[in-house]
Amino acid sequence: MMQLQDVDLKLLRVFMHVVRCGGFSAAQATLNVSQSTISEQMTTLETRLGLKLCERGRGGFRLTEHGLATYEAAQRLQVAVEAFCMDTDALKQHIAGRLYLGIIDNTVTDSASPLPRALQKFVSRGDDVHVDVYVGTPAELEERVLDGRLHVAIGHFPIHVPGLTYTELYLEPDGLYCGKGNPLFEGARDNGIQTEAIATSRIAARGYLQQHDLKMLSASKAAATVDNVEAQAILILSGAYIGFLPNHYAARWVQRDEMRRIGPEQFGMQSPFCAATRRAAAVPSILQAFMVDLQEAWQHEHAGEAATEKRPARRK
Repeated sequence: MMQLQDVDLKLLRVFMHVVRCGGFSAAQATLNVSQSTISEQMTTLETRLGLKLCERGRGGFRLTEHGLATYEAAQRLQVAVEAFCMDTDALKQHIAGRLYLGIIDNTVTDSASPLPRALQKFVSRGDDVHVDVYVGTPAELEERVLDGRLHVAIGHFPIHVPGLTYTELYLEPDGLYCGKGNPLFEGARDNGIQTEAIATSRIAARGYLQQHDLKMLSASKAAATVDNVEAQAILILSGAYIGFLPNHYAARWVQRDEMRRIGPEQFGMQSPFCAATRRAAAVPSILQAFMVDLQEAWQHEHAGEAATEKRPARRK
């Protein structure tokens, strides 16, 4: 029985590239080597296996019966090797490498987010872990996950893009707000605001949720459009616009009475936050580790909320 060595695995990878490309000359660009080098490597592999794998010449490239069987066996071997590598990486307590993480803007004030706890757990896996964070709009984050620039993105993604997997984490409560100086500011104190007054107000809509925002407010058009939460807050604080904000983000201005929430019962909503990852046969071990930490952090936060809800009121 032949004992496989590192050189055999390398030669088998060359063989698989040649088969997928349909010949030696077509495989040159993929392997970045000359046709003569590929020919030498194939000859070496056939000698080591003791089998004629392919016919090459004026008639073109063609696999022999042994070549076809070897190619199918090499495919099974490649899958097994990749599975072995992923399984052993998952068993390691020490994960090394760079994680490319994307998040939407201004979620730092969200106490429900599992991200801080997940990152603390993740970086404790070893000193060789490096986290590269990119902040962007939902569309930008999805694009970067799709093309491989990000491993994972966390945020609110209203439209699910083909090719991505969305894992729901938690719900972010939003509300409708106005700033001091807005005609609705005084009425917001006692909920004395009519729907007609809201529909005729200057509305700052979130670009990725514009139709949803306008529908919620029974309005036909927006007076301003934003692509991030900070821009939305600036417009609302100006007193000229009303618009939706995450409740955790608006809380600081509400406490200073610089913003007021409009119709909490009528205009409240829950935005699902998800972790978006690319659908792929092989998932990098560093991403596997982070997703485990993220899920555990979410479960911890969820368990804490459930315990608080079930805790009996203290007697006075």
